[in-house]
Amino acid sequence: MDRMGRARALCFCIVQGKDRIIFATKEDHETPSSAELVADDPDDPYEEQGLILPNGDINWNCPCLGGMASGPCGEQFKSAFSCFHYSTEEIKGSDCVDQFRAMQECMQKYPDLYPQEDETEEKEKSSKDLEAASMEAAAPKEEKGSS
Repeated sequence: MDRMGRARALCFCIVQGKDRIIFATKEDHETPSSAELVADDPDDPYEEQGLILPNGDINWNCPCLGGMASGPCGEQFKSAFSCFHYSTEEIKGSDCVDQFRAMQECMQKYPDLYPQEDETEEKEKSSKDLEAASMEAAAPKEEKGSS
């Protein structure tokens, strides 16, 4: 009860599986929050800093990977991607064929999660890429040193 003798409603929480449902009263929302925001730590490897961290490591939490590192073929993906990233071969990644093959074999076991491009889409994409490359090659190039 409050000072005036009225019953005060209380907030409470219900847990349903992975979810927490919090019921709050109007009075709970009238008081300003006392939560303090902590400044982002630029050295935190879990912050979104892009694919490659400042120390050169791969940021497996980067949204640019689309969750590939955590799916059912996550270990195979990490192995292949790491191999490519750290490859020192003249043709980068040429030493990673086995890792990429293992990743592809894993992905073929989960066609709903890792759909493959339709053959017609692949052909269209290949012809567009070829067309773009030939147009780029045919474009006149600026000559250096001409005055």
